[in-house]
Amino acid sequence: MKRILGPLAFGAIGCAILISLGVWQMQRLAWKKDLIDTTERMMSAQPIALPEAPTEATDEYVPVSVEGFIREGEIHVLTTQRIAGPGFRIIAPFETNEGRRILVDRGYVPEEQKDAERPIGAAQLNGVLHWPDERTFDTPENDVEDNYWLARDVDQMAEVLGTEEVMIAVAASSIEGGPQPVPLTAAYHNRHLEYVITWFGLALGWALMTGVWVVARLKD
Repeated sequence: MKRILGPLAFGAIGCAILISLGVWQMQRLAWKKDLIDTTERMMSAQPIALPEAPTEATDEYVPVSVEGFIREGEIHVLTTQRIAGPGFRIIAPFETNEGRRILVDRGYVPEEQKDAERPIGAAQLNGVLHWPDERTFDTPENDVEDNYWLARDVDQMAEVLGTEEVMIAVAASSIEGGPQPVPLTAAYHNRHLEYVITWFGLALGWALMTGVWVVARLKD
């Protein structure tokens, strides 16, 4: 018994740790699904007027409706669409009838239309308040001078276009001939099911290797 106590203890401790990590990821999976469902229900609600001082913490994904004017000036953010291919998101300043200047993500244009003229002026827009989280540790800095952006950094875009740090991802616009609106989804990273399978799979592998080790000790 002394020869197998060590392998058994080592195997039990390892399996317990791996199984606990799998259970934790199952809890995270349930939480993330609930968060995504809640966000999607929020985005499907009737749009409201633009809040007085919207913030990412309290107003992310809130549907809004605004009237005013799309003003001159654009920011081009590199993107791609599964069917259409590489292109750019067009970010423009929007001045509401109340005199507020905010950002609007007008949507997608193909790569060859990056510098094409687009209709601006009076518009009624429906969309969702959005503060994208696109930048990772290896995302290059935006090329502001050449208007070639790799991430929609709301604070930086607001500084360049002279607006509030507020952006609406447009779902519908009264202006025809503009960029193609890009439907917004609950963009929460959700790979917890993969992690659940991984941790439980490792626990099973650990248990099998422990069994092999114990059998080998018994044969000796």
